[in-house]
Amino acid sequence: MPLKKEFSDLRLSFGPLTLYQKFEQVCVLMLTALIAIIIVLALWNLTLKLLLSILATNFDPTDYEVFQTVFGMIFTVIIALEFKRSLLVVAERRDSVVQVRSVILIALLAVVRKLIILDLSSTDAFHLLALAAAILALGAVYWLVRDQGQPRETIPPAYSVHDHGYPACQGHDRLLHSAAPGDLHGPGLEP
Repeated sequence: MPLKKEFSDLRLSFGPLTLYQKFEQVCVLMLTALIAIIIVLALWNLTLKLLLSILATNFDPTDYEVFQTVFGMIFTVIIALEFKRSLLVVAERRDSVVQVRSVILIALLAVVRKLIILDLSSTDAFHLLALAAAILALGAVYWLVRDQGQPRETIPPAYSVHDHGYPACQGHDRLLHSAAPGDLHGPGLEP
C-alpha cells in the first residue's frame, strides 16, 4: 500500500474517535516511530560490531563468550521488533489494551536472552532455578491465554459422526471409531 494512501486511510479512521482514543493512537504511533528508530540503530550497531569482529583476526564464533555477545545482541533486536509489532497491532485494531500474549511473548524472549548471555560458571543454582521457574510460569500463562480473542471451534463428540459423515452404527469402522452410547457390542465384544 502506498504511503500516501496509508496516511489518507489513517486520517479517515482518526475522525470518528473520541479525544482519548485519538490521544492513545498518537501515543502508539509516536512509540512505534521511536522503537523503529531504536531498532534501526540497534541493527546498524549489531552489523558494525559483527563485521568489525569478523574482519579482526580474533573472531571465533565457537567461542562461548562471542556466542553469548552476538546472540544477546540479536535477541535484543528481536525483542524490540516484537514490541513494535505489538504496538502496531494495537494501532491497527483500535484496541486500547495491548494483547496479553504479546506481553508474555516479549517477557519469554527477554528471559531466554538472559539465559543465553548468562555466564553459567559464575551463576549460582538459585538464580538458574528462578529463571527456570519464570520460564515455566510464563509458558503456562502463554498456554492459558493462547486462544484469547479468537473464536472457539465446536468439536462434535467422537461417537456421533464418522470420517465419511455417516452416523455411527454397529459394524461400520468399529476399530477406528468409538462406539455410540448404549452400543453394548464394542469391538471384540460381540456375544
